Amino acid sequence: MSPVAPPPIEQTLGRQGHYAGGASRLAAFALDVGAVWLVYTVGTAALSLATQLVTGRSLVLARHQLDGAIVLVVWSFVYYAYQWALNGKTVGMALLGLQVVRADGSPLTVRQAVVRTLVLPLSFALAGTGLLGVLVQRERRALHDLVARTAVVYSWDARAARLRWLARADRPSHPARSGTR
Repeated sequence: MSPVAPPPIEQTLGRQGHYAGGASRLAAFALDVGAVWLVYTVGTAALSLATQLVTGRSLVLARHQLDGAIVLVVWSFVYYAYQWALNGKTVGMALLGLQVVRADGSPLTVRQAVVRTLVLPLSFALAGTGLLGVLVQRERRALHDLVARTAVVYSWDARAARLRWLARADRPSHPARSGTR
């Protein structure tokens, strides 16, 4: 049996470095919103339990809605800004192979991460008109990307995928499947 030729490099590189589409970005954002809510909910439950154990009184968060909203806003800011400043990816983005970079493709600065995070809510304001750029521009940049001079690109490691494929192709096939015994 002749060895199988690897796929062309263009095929294995796929979309790495290309601007991320609206569906990918929306799915990553949905995962991030879920992560923000999960940690917030677990945190408030832990705070309520700790308050109950220490003081003997239950903490009813319904009585502290403003405080809860402030904590949620601060937590959301920290969640996005910190992760974007650290490596250009949130948890949702990492799971879907997306990364925020400067408009020129270089790594994000802390300042850009903070500006992008602060402007993100404005992209959703006015019925989401700040997000239209993701659908109509070649670079697929939303308002928060334009203001922070960033772009979202696909970032999965296509070279590693190619090496895994080559390792699979070099592995001897199972004798029962290849017809030789």
